[in-house]
Amino acid sequence: MTTKINEAGPVPRGFGQALRSLSSAQKTAKGAPAYSRFVNRKLGRVFAALAYTMGLTPNQVTAISALFSFAGIALLALVSPSVMTGVGVSVALILGYALDSADGQLARLRGGGSKSGEWLDHIIDCAKISSLHSAMLIACYRFFDLEHPAYLLVPMGFCVVAAVMFFGMILNDQLRRVHQATTGVGPQEPAKPSTIRSLLVMPTDYGVLCLAFLLLGFQNLFFVVYTLLFAGNLLFLIAALVKWFRDMSALDTAPTARREERELVPSTAEGR
Repeated sequence: MTTKINEAGPVPRGFGQALRSLSSAQKTAKGAPAYSRFVNRKLGRVFAALAYTMGLTPNQVTAISALFSFAGIALLALVSPSVMTGVGVSVALILGYALDSADGQLARLRGGGSKSGEWLDHIIDCAKISSLHSAMLIACYRFFDLEHPAYLLVPMGFCVVAAVMFFGMILNDQLRRVHQATTGVGPQEPAKPSTIRSLLVMPTDYGVLCLAFLLLGFQNLFFVVYTLLFAGNLLFLIAALVKWFRDMSALDTAPTARREERELVPSTAEGR
């Protein structure tokens, strides 16, 4: 849910005031991996304040984010791996990721987002995640000196894991919203973010994957790191799916519990 920043306060004027407004009104960091929490959101905050002073809309920032991200993805698929290629891919992806954070922050700074903007952001994220690992598969096939074709299963598997994880998180959020709208039961107060947890889930951090491409010029080392990230994401997804299913099962029982509770409480109209 989008939180408005300037709904009841003065409209920010200038880069500095916009940046301060964003700094004091950040969404919860619960569950966010370390890079996304400590680096990407801060970069996104700077870009959001800059975009605000330039008069850009959130959708325009989303489009700029997509341009950087898909430029990096195209570079990965089309250009032979080298140190410079790796730097180019990594920088393009990092900037795209920071701008992806900036569009939502800009929307909050302007007083709230839109359903169409949220839709556009999720569609581009979905395309970006699948395209990145597809580009990696193409790069492995064209340029990498792999000992066995079976290694091509790594980017293929990573693509599936990343897509399922992204869809699962989006679906969880949407089902909770529907549950809240139909039962009136809102989400629990978010727990205080854990730095230890943020560090433990770093293998699942898209920002870490972006940084890993800095090693692209060292093919063997990069592929080992990429494979380890895939393994970490796979293990996390297996554990997350179990928890998510339990969370959704709890939503199934919540309306019944509330209905039974209401049936046990006499109506005030019955005594009149």
